[in-house]
Amino acid sequence: MLLLHCVYFLSKKYSVIAKYLGLQEREDDPAQRGFIVVQIDALSHEYLVEAMDKGYAPYMKAMIEKDAFRLERWCCGLPSTTPSAQAGIMYGNNFDIPSYRWYEKETGTSITCNDPRLVKAMQDRVSKGRMGILRGGSSHVNMMDGDAKLSLFTLGAINSQRFFESVRGLGFLILFLLNPFRSVKIIALSIWEYLTDLAQRVASILSQRRRLPFASAFPFMRIITNVVLREIQTFAVMVDVYRGVPAIYTTYTSYDEIAHHFGPRSVPAFRAIRDLDKRIKQIDRLRRLHLRRPYDLYVLSDHGMAPSIPFSHLYGCMLGKHIARHLGEGVRLDEQCGAEQHSLSRALLLIEALKNMEDGLSWPMAALVRKARRFAAEPRVKPWATDDPGEWDLARKSDVVVKDSGSMSHVYFNVSPRRMELSEITALFPDLMNELIEHEGIGLVVGREDGEIVVVSSQGMMKINDDRSRIEGKNPLASVEEPEVMAEQIRYLASFPHSGDLILFGGYDEATGEVICFENQLGAHGGLSGPQAYPFIISPQGLGLTVESVTNADQLYHHFIKTYFK
Repeated sequence: MLLLHCVYFLSKKYSVIAKYLGLQEREDDPAQRGFIVVQIDALSHEYLVEAMDKGYAPYMKAMIEKDAFRLERWCCGLPSTTPSAQAGIMYGNNFDIPSYRWYEKETGTSITCNDPRLVKAMQDRVSKGRMGILRGGSSHVNMMDGDAKLSLFTLGAINSQRFFESVRGLGFLILFLLNPFRSVKIIALSIWEYLTDLAQRVASILSQRRRLPFASAFPFMRIITNVVLREIQTFAVMVDVYRGVPAIYTTYTSYDEIAHHFGPRSVPAFRAIRDLDKRIKQIDRLRRLHLRRPYDLYVLSDHGMAPSIPFSHLYGCMLGKHIARHLGEGVRLDEQCGAEQHSLSRALLLIEALKNMEDGLSWPMAALVRKARRFAAEPRVKPWATDDPGEWDLARKSDVVVKDSGSMSHVYFNVSPRRMELSEITALFPDLMNELIEHEGIGLVVGREDGEIVVVSSQGMMKINDDRSRIEGKNPLASVEEPEVMAEQIRYLASFPHSGDLILFGGYDEATGEVICFENQLGAHGGLSGPQAYPFIISPQGLGLTVESVTNADQLYHHFIKTYFK
């Protein structure tokens, strides 16, 4: 009887809410199972298990212990970022999404995945000819919309044609403000969140733990993600469950925001998990009432995160500035070469200089220099003289673009509009290449040569082609958990048209589990070391989903299409 009263009350409550928002109940087959995906941005499998053991995720732990759900670890592939993962999950295609930030040499365009216009263009590209898993459903606080009919605060859906649907979240917010209880609740939670942030920063100072400099905007961004958006999107999901929307996907970003600033294993980050655990409990309890249709619930993360030390903290400057310092000699060499005209005498000087460099270098770098010397010695017109001004422009030799995304960075040399090979880069910037490979803050340097992907560390080299790989010296991926899987993911990443001429991965300390981050963060993702590439998924038992062999987010797409779009 109590359950019937509860169902009746909730039905009346959400019926009124849906009416005010102008949302209709679904008219499709109510017997068809729907699904709800709750994404916790950047939470690795390893740290979820730790949070459960420490009591920060009691509801998720209970879901698994009751045998109705299973918890698994999966590999999201490279790059370990939200745009790539959500494109893969929602459309089954994440090709040419090199990172969170990248550069397109042919147009001179810088891409950052917080610009709705650029995300919309990216979504249009990856979704071409593919059905999104949210067709007819709802997307709340996501990067991609998955072909959702209703989108709330979703970057890929914000456009002139669907503007009013895109900002529908304002309607949910207005309903919150019109309800005195919810208004007081949000105000109280916001004040508490601000005071909590202040207390946590003071505690980190007093304990002398590693911390980031105080950023005046962060507490307010934290309130938006960890209170306002969290409450609105939870409310929106529950309204959708009442309406019987067939597919619902929402992303909670609070753990990601806090873990970047305090670290993925910090108390503030685990407390964010505890708050999200409570919202998952709310959603799951409503789901279990079967108000309109039966639902399957998935709780997952798009990628993980590793504890990190900022490159700038260790070496006194950002990676881009460090590279710029070593381009000083390159700029002078450009001046010595006399602009764009070919000079045989100066080419011979370059060959001789490269030859003399080989003896004093570690063997991986010496091999690259040797290749560069042979490249420079060949009687060719390129690169010092050409009838095609678009091929090489030595006046732009010092024009280098560096795009950092966590523990991975893409480096582009605008001396050429096309992708440059390692031998060409070494010939033009021999001091720079040596510095990058030998730098202790840079774990791997990835480039291309003769149709192969080359992965170089200070101790060894791996050459990867489509069907096999060869290692010279020590395996540069020896410290990675699954070297063969990550070798394939590096090959995939480096094959993207808009990946950098060089791809740099921050160093990794196996003893501490920390990575070097090229941004100012204490928790980093984007790369491959530590738990960055290993998120989790909690899924219903009996659906035949196994993620043991998943090595890229795009492989999850097929499960949703096969299970819910028969």
